[in-house]
Amino acid sequence: MIIELLTAGAGEAAPATQFGFWEAMEQGGAIAWFIFGVLVIMSIGSFYILITKLLEQNKIMKQYKGVRTSFWKAPTLKDGATKLDKNSAWRQIVDDAMKADEDHGKMADQREAHDYLHGSLQASEDSINAKLAGGLPFLASVGATAPFIGLLGTVIGIYRALINIGLAGSASIDKVAGPVGEALIMTAIGLLVAVPAVLAYNWLQSRNRRIAELLTGFSTDVLAYIGSNGQVKPVVATAAPAKTAPKPAAKPATTAGGAPVKK
Repeated sequence: MIIELLTAGAGEAAPATQFGFWEAMEQGGAIAWFIFGVLVIMSIGSFYILITKLLEQNKIMKQYKGVRTSFWKAPTLKDGATKLDKNSAWRQIVDDAMKADEDHGKMADQREAHDYLHGSLQASEDSINAKLAGGLPFLASVGATAPFIGLLGTVIGIYRALINIGLAGSASIDKVAGPVGEALIMTAIGLLVAVPAVLAYNWLQSRNRRIAELLTGFSTDVLAYIGSNGQVKPVVATAAPAKTAPKPAAKPATTAGGAPVKK
C-alpha cells in the first residue's frame, strides 16, 4: 500500500518529456528545418533521375531489337533509316553516318577522309553516351554528401542539447540521452537518402556501359557497310523453318496370298 502510494506520487511528480522527430525539429529551429529540406530535395531528385533514366535506357534497348531485325534487311542505309524512330539514338548514328559519307567523298586524301568518317561516328556515340550520363553526377553527389549533411544536423542538435543541459544545471541520463538521441535522427535521414542514390548510380552506370557497347558495335557495322559499299553487313538472324515429320514409306502392294505384285 505504501509502495503503491510512493510510486503514484513519483509518477505524478515526474515531468512529462516528449521525444521524437517533430520535437527534435522544433528544438533544432530553422537550421534543422533547412537541413531536413535539403535532404528531402536530394531524395526527390534522386528518385526522379532514377525513374527517368531507367525509362530512357529501356527505350533504347527496346529499339535495338528493331535494329537487328528490320534495319539491316533494307537495301540501303537511307531505306533502313526510315524504319527507325526519328528521335532514337540508332537513327542519330545512321543520319550522322550518311552525312559524314557525303562529306567523305569531297575529300581528296583518302586517309583523312576515313579518319573523318570514323571520327564523326565516334562523336555521335559520345553525344549519346553523354546524354545517357546526364543526371548521374547528381546521384554521385547525393551519395557522397547526404551522410555529412545529416551529420551536420546531428552536430547542431547535440550542441543545442548540451547548451540546454548546461543552462538547466542537470546532467542526469534523461537530460542527456533524450536530446542526443533526437539529434541522431538527422544522421539516419542522411543515410536513408544516400544509400538509394549510390545503388541507383551504380545500377544505371552498368546499364549505360551495356548500351555503350551496343552503340559501338552498331557504329562499327555502319562504318564497315559504308566502307565496303554495302558488301559487308552483319548477318541478320532469321527464324528457322519448321521441321515437318517425314512421310512413312509406302508399303508394296501384295496379292491375296501375301506375295508382292510384280510390275
